[in-house]
Amino acid sequence: MMAGLPPSGTVLCDVADLDATGAKGISLGDGADRMGIFIVRDGAGVFGYVNSCPHIGVPLDLEPDEFISDLGHDIICSTHGARFRIEDGHCISGPCAGDALAPVAIKIDNEKIVLA
Repeated sequence: MMAGLPPSGTVLCDVADLDATGAKGISLGDGADRMGIFIVRDGAGVFGYVNSCPHIGVPLDLEPDEFISDLGHDIICSTHGARFRIEDGHCISGPCAGDALAPVAIKIDNEKIVLA
């Protein structure tokens, strides 16, 4: 578990919360411990990542919950257009090609997405 994350089993959102955009941004913790993460769906799979581009550390979304490219195949950084594979967060194009998003362990439990 990453430092600053709540305990395993903490409910992050409902699976249905991903329906509108395929992704959901979530803020965890308070003050200096505050961390932004996001959950993204690809088919039946769900994946969690820290909401920070490895290029310069900015959040990936300019608009709430907008993490997926218009074609729906990649996670995209709204600042510089870097593209990341949904299934592993690996950067496939852009200024941080070869880097990867920091993963957050999640799982589905009774139609809820929770920290693993």
